[in-house]
Amino acid sequence: MRIDPDGRTVQGVTVLILFAVLNVLYLLTCLPVVTIGAATSSLLEVTARYADHERGDLVRGYVAALRRNAARGTAVFLALTVPLLMLAFAGAFWFSMTGVATAVAGILSIAGVAYLLAALVYGLALVGTHTAALGQTLRNALLLPLAEPVRTGALLLIPAVGVSLLYVWPASMVLALTIGFSVGAYLCALVLRSTFARQAGGPAAERVSPHSGE
Repeated sequence: MRIDPDGRTVQGVTVLILFAVLNVLYLLTCLPVVTIGAATSSLLEVTARYADHERGDLVRGYVAALRRNAARGTAVFLALTVPLLMLAFAGAFWFSMTGVATAVAGILSIAGVAYLLAALVYGLALVGTHTAALGQTLRNALLLPLAEPVRTGALLLIPAVGVSLLYVWPASMVLALTIGFSVGAYLCALVLRSTFARQAGGPAAERVSPHSGE
């Protein structure tokens, strides 16, 4: 029996293996914690390129992007994660108390967390897919949730579904450790692709092309 290397089954298995390797590589490069921003921006970059007619090499492209995005990815991550964590702490504090006013304050804090989380995803995606100064990248990231509320909701739904799945089915941790992050990034890339296309003349005007050929 001969196996056709160009057959759909073989290609599907190959892509699955590449996504698994990319997933493990991403988790390993996140271990220093401070590299999470650079790693995530690079993951979003290569999955966005793959979502665009399956262009680029997932694994080698990720390694190259990791070096390229190190400084800006880390800066965006720190700039948005610090206030996000402060709001999360404030929300936990307000919810630990009783009363209508504290409940409202807690709800507002959690809403702020969700907004900054969306801005963080946008910011890290912009690092990998757009050329702009750090200040402009942060400005765009903070504007996009307001400009695209529906797509932002879809963007937040992807990790929310993943976390919920882990909660109701702990065995799904195996999927998370093998392909969960890379496939989740690919799904996010599909949403981000349409978002950036709609905003091509707006806050995300500086559409990249320098990385598209890798």
